This record gives sequence, C-alpha cells and structure tokens, in this order.
Amino acid sequence: MASSPQTSLRTAAAVVVATLALHLVLIQPNHPGAMTFGALTLFPLELPVLICGLLLIGAAPWAVWVRSTLVVVLLLIALLKIADVVMFTALSRGFNPVTDMPLIESGVDLAVRTMGGPLALAAAAAAALGLGLAAGGLWWATGVFTGLSLRVPLKPALGAVFAAFLLTVVAQIGQVMAGWTLPLKPPGAAFTARIGAERVVLVRQTLAGLKAFEAAAAQDAYAGQANLLDTIDRDVLLIFIESYGRTSFSTERYTTSHLEILETAETRLAELGIASRSGFLTAPTRGGQSWLSHATLSNGLWVADQASYGAVLSSSRNTLFHLAAAAGFRTAAVMPQITLEWPESDTMGFETVLAAKDLGYAGDPFNWVTMPDQFTLSAMHRLLRQGPADRNLFAQIALGSSHAPWVPVPELVDWSDVGDGRIFNTMAAAGDPPKVVWQDRDRVRDQYRLAIDYALTIVFDYIARQADRPPLVIVVGYHQPATFVALDERDHVPMHVVGPAHLVAKSERWGLVEGLVPAPDASARPMNELRNLILETFSTDGAADSEGAADAAGAP
Repeated sequence: MASSPQTSLRTAAAVVVATLALHLVLIQPNHPGAMTFGALTLFPLELPVLICGLLLIGAAPWAVWVRSTLVVVLLLIALLKIADVVMFTALSRGFNPVTDMPLIESGVDLAVRTMGGPLALAAAAAAALGLGLAAGGLWWATGVFTGLSLRVPLKPALGAVFAAFLLTVVAQIGQVMAGWTLPLKPPGAAFTARIGAERVVLVRQTLAGLKAFEAAAAQDAYAGQANLLDTIDRDVLLIFIESYGRTSFSTERYTTSHLEILETAETRLAELGIASRSGFLTAPTRGGQSWLSHATLSNGLWVADQASYGAVLSSSRNTLFHLAAAAGFRTAAVMPQITLEWPESDTMGFETVLAAKDLGYAGDPFNWVTMPDQFTLSAMHRLLRQGPADRNLFAQIALGSSHAPWVPVPELVDWSDVGDGRIFNTMAAAGDPPKVVWQDRDRVRDQYRLAIDYALTIVFDYIARQADRPPLVIVVGYHQPATFVALDERDHVPMHVVGPAHLVAKSERWGLVEGLVPAPDASARPMNELRNLILETFSTDGAADSEGAADAAGAP
C-alpha cells in the first residue's frame, strides 16, 4: 500500500530535521574564536558517512547497538569540544582527558564562588538538561534513518557513497594531522572525527610523556652536593604574584600604571641601597593552575599538567626547599589561599607551612581571595622574620590579591594598623560583586589592572621597609591571566631579583637587566631553569650538569 502524501511529507520533514541535528553536532566548534555564523556553512564530511551507513543498516537486529555506540561517541566528542572551549578561554589550550580531569572540581568551585551557589546550581541543572536533550535528539535522529525502507537497487549506490566519503574523511584527517599531503582539497572537513582521532593520539603521547617525566624526576645532579647556597648570608624570600604576566609590559591598558609603580619603586629602592634586576620566564600554565608554576620552579622540571604534578610529588626528587634545608636554612611556605588540608606539602621540603588558618586573619574575605596581600606579608614577617633566629629563612610566599575575579581590590593601609585584618572589612564589601563586573569584559580588565597595581605596590613597599637588612627577594609572576584579559598570547611572566647589591649582581648571568623593568624585547627563560640557576649562582662549587633532566621533562 502506497504511503499518503501527508505521511511522505512528515517523513521528508523528519529526514530534514534529523539531518540538521547531525549537521549541528558535527560542526560544533571547539574554540571560542570559531563560534561564528560562518561555522554553519562548514560541510562535515562525516555527515554522508553517517546517513548512508544508517540507511544501509536499516532494521538489522544489531542496529540498536550501532546507534547506541554512535550516540555515545558523538556526545563524548561534543563534551570534549565544550571542554576545549572552556580551556581555551581560561588557559589558552585544549582539554587533555588524561591530565585535566581534576580541574573539573576546581572549575566548579570557582563557578560557585564567582556566580553564587544558586546560580551555579541552576547552570549545572541546565547543562544536565541540555546533555539529556542532546542524547535524546541524537537517538531520534539516528532512528529516522534506520527506520527508512530502501529499495534494493539503491543500496549499491549508497554503499559507494559511504565508501567514497569514508575514504575522504580518513584522507582529510591524515592531511590535517600531518600524515600525508593530498593533491586536491576535500569539499569539507571531518572536524568531529579529527577531534576524536587527535584525542586518542594525545592520550597515548601523554602517557608516554609521563614515563619520560618520571625518569627525569629520578635524576638530580644536585642531590648530595656540598656547599649549596653557601654564598647567601641572609633570608631568602621567593614571592609569587598571582596573574602577573608579560602583559603588564606589553599592553597599553596596563603598562601606564604598572610601569609607573615599578619605576617609582625602583627609584625608592635604589635610594635605600637596594639593588634590583629583572627579566622574563616562560610559565608552564596560563590563566590558572598556579601550583604548576610552584612545582616547575622548585623541582627544576617542566610540570605543565596535573599528571606531571602528581608524578613529581610521588618521586624522591629534591626540591629547591629540600636543598635549602640541607644547606642550613629554615624553610617555609606561606600559602594564604590554602583553606583545606594540604598533605602533598609533606613532600615539598617545607619545615613550616602557614596556610590560611595559621596566619591569624580575622577580617572578611575578598570573594575567593582569603586575605589581602598586605596582611599576608605582615603575618609572614611577624611569624617568620621577627625576633632572633638561629638560621636564615628560605620561604615561598604565594600572594593572592591579584587572583580572579579581581573584585574588590584592597587598598594599602599603614603597616602598623594591619593588626588582625579587620581593618580591611569595609574594603571587602565595597563595589559590585563579580557576577555584575564579569558581564563587561572591559570592567574585568580594569579590575585586573587595579589588582596588579595593588600587588606590586604592596610587594615593593614591604621590601623597601626592610632596608636595614634587606633579604634576597625573588619576585615571580605565576602566569598570564586568561587571554581575553591579558590581550597578550605569550606565556611569559616577569621575574625580579631584589636585595643587597653583592647578591643581586650575581644574577646578571641570568640575562637580567638592572632595575624593575625588563628590556621590552627580552627573551624568556623556561621557569624550570630557575631552580638550577639559583643553586649554581649562589653556591661556591658552581654549576652541576642537570640539563639532561630538564630537557627530558619537556621544557619549551
């Protein structure tokens, strides 16, 4: 019995909608820069393969398994694309399924703190609903094609189309992934299939890279070496400034105030007899994951992802702080943003760990930031540097006021008035909340500029106040902020060496220039080199041959 015109029309409409659904899934971008209307015009080479394959399968007994597998694979790749968009926005790189899974929890925590619990929960519910609707839509769309009845003479033609486009998909993916060169340009792109193939390759490469990293972590030319850091006759402070990147020296929106603060501080320090030299480092991360910079610097290995971080923690490698402790220093970590247990610190070489609860802050938090940088430095000085000590201090200080969302930004108060921090309460409640500010990217950038202004002012004001016996201070930026804030694609961060002239002068061999403003065209050293540079420069016995381990760790 022939189908009615109405039935035929419904079938044709279902085929059109199903085709459109598959088309949209296949052309889904994985980069924020590609999310334009132009993406709709992309012809996905996988589309004819899927449609012809489903038509050929038809009502076969195993069709349900093929459809189920296809829906799962398409959804997984769609989620990978979404993860890529988030990672490119925040960290300027794609998502690695091996190393980046732990970041999901951090991302949820940041969303809750930035958006508020109810709004974050609503966003999560909407995402879950969207995933369910996508799964249902793909199941329906694949069923439309397997449910069509084909005349037998059409099957050979469909088989030929299926084979031709499948071969084209393989050829196009191989060309993009540098497997070979095609004489002709394909009529479209197998973008979704390529994302899947690239992730398979990435997972294999990552697992192999971790093995090489573990081998490098086991090698350390400085282990057991005598006279390390013996030319340093005072406290050493390694200060990390959150989100402090090269953009402070390259982007006009930021240079106006940041350079003015640095130049003013440089003049003041020089008048007090405190020397300074500056340059750039290449950080292992962008936009977040500050702990990777901690690990890279202190271990002398390129720790660029969570898997490498775990590998180096579980290794027996000596950090800079292990070696400083062996040289007779009191080692400490001042970590105001650590609010939970931090068991991994036991492997990092710190004799003393001062987390948020240990610093005595009684004021209100500044959104995600637990306390202002001025309080952190004041508490560090009170707890670690005030009064007599039998050994010099070697401390890592992680400042947080310039961490996103950069709202609100505290102000400098008289150091004698810092007290228990309650003086900052009015500032902590000032201005619009993040969910208002972050609706306008220009306002976000303005807040970022103010936050770095504050951090730089506090750090160099503290150093200037130590002029009677200046410590050796190494100031390092953690990483560049997210690309939309930095407006600078490089992974470079500033480094300043500040202190007595006889020690600062030794850092000239690092390629640094005098003062607090690096040369505009200065190249950047990989951050993992700094550990060995410190050990080589400030030790009587000089350099050890440890470059092989650094190279094996994948430094840029």
